[in-house]
Amino acid sequence: MAAAAAALLSLRRAAAAAVACVLVLGAAAQLSPTFYDGSCPNLQSIVRSAMAAAVQQEARMGASILRLFFHDCFVQGCDASVLLDDSPTLTGEKNAGPNANSLRGYEVIDSIKSQVEAACPGVVSCADILALAARDGVNLLSGPTWAVQLGRRDTRTASQAAANSNLPSPSSNAATLISAFASKGLDSRDLVALSGAHTVGSARCATFRSRVYNDTDINAGFAAKRRQICGAQSGGTDGNLAPLDASSPVRFDNGYFRNVVGQFGLLHSDQELFGAGGGVDGVTAQYARNGAAFSRDFVAAMIKMGNISPLTGSAGEIRSNCRKPN
Repeated sequence: MAAAAAALLSLRRAAAAAVACVLVLGAAAQLSPTFYDGSCPNLQSIVRSAMAAAVQQEARMGASILRLFFHDCFVQGCDASVLLDDSPTLTGEKNAGPNANSLRGYEVIDSIKSQVEAACPGVVSCADILALAARDGVNLLSGPTWAVQLGRRDTRTASQAAANSNLPSPSSNAATLISAFASKGLDSRDLVALSGAHTVGSARCATFRSRVYNDTDINAGFAAKRRQICGAQSGGTDGNLAPLDASSPVRFDNGYFRNVVGQFGLLHSDQELFGAGGGVDGVTAQYARNGAAFSRDFVAAMIKMGNISPLTGSAGEIRSNCRKPN
C-alpha cells in the first residue's frame, strides 16, 4: 500500500510539473514578432530612432540597455520588474546588490515609453520596449539584428531578494554560472553566447579589483594596467571604469572571446569561460575563431532569454509609466 501511495504521489508530481511546463511554453508561444503590427504599427521605428539618438550621444548606452534587459529577464522573467522604482508599498530591484550604482539607461527607456504612449496610448508594455531597445542597441553597435518576440505584459511586483540571489556575480566560477543559467532554461552554450555581450560596455573597478590583484590566470601586463585605475582597497576608485573588451569597446564583435582565450578577461567570471575547467572552453574557443558563429548563437540565446516567464494575455498590465504600477 505504501509503495502504491508513493507511486501515485510521484505520478501527481510529474503531472503537475508537466502542466507547469506547458503553461510556460504556452505563454512563450503567445509571443509574436507581429504582435503590435495592427495596434502600434510605428513601434519599431520609434524605438529604433530613440536608441539611435541615445547611442550616438553615448555609444556605451547600447551596452547598458542590453544589460538592463538581462537583469530584467533573470528576475521574475522578462516583465519590466527591474524598471520599478522603490515606493512606500513596493521595494524594487534597482537597489539590489548587482544593480545599485551599476544599472543605467532608465531615462532612455522612459523617453522611449513617452514617445510610444503618444503614438499608441496604453498598448505597448515596458517589457517589450526594453526587449526592442536591447536588440537595437546591439545592432547599432555593429552587432546582429533579429525579430523580437513581442506580447509581454508588465508586472506589478518586483523582488529585491530575487535580484540579489538570481543574478550571477562577476566573481562567479564556471559551475555557478552554468547552474544559474540552467535554472532559467539556458544551457552552457547560451551562457557563453550571452556572456559575449561583454564585447561592449564597461565595468566598475569594484567588480574587477579582486581579479587584477589576486587571480593568476591573467596577463601580467594587462593586470598591471588595470591596477593603475583600480586601487587595491575599496573606496575612492570603486566607480572607475574599464572597458570589458579593450580591443573594441563599442563594437559588437567576437573580440571578447579572443581576449578571454589570451587571459585578458576583465572579470573573474569572464575568464572562467576558458581555462578554468568549466567545460565551456570549446565553445569559447569556437567563438574566438568564428565571429559568425557567435552572432548566430547570440541571437538564438537572446530570443530564448526573452522567453523566460513572460506575462501574457490578461496577466499583469500595460504600465503608463515604466517606473510604477498603474
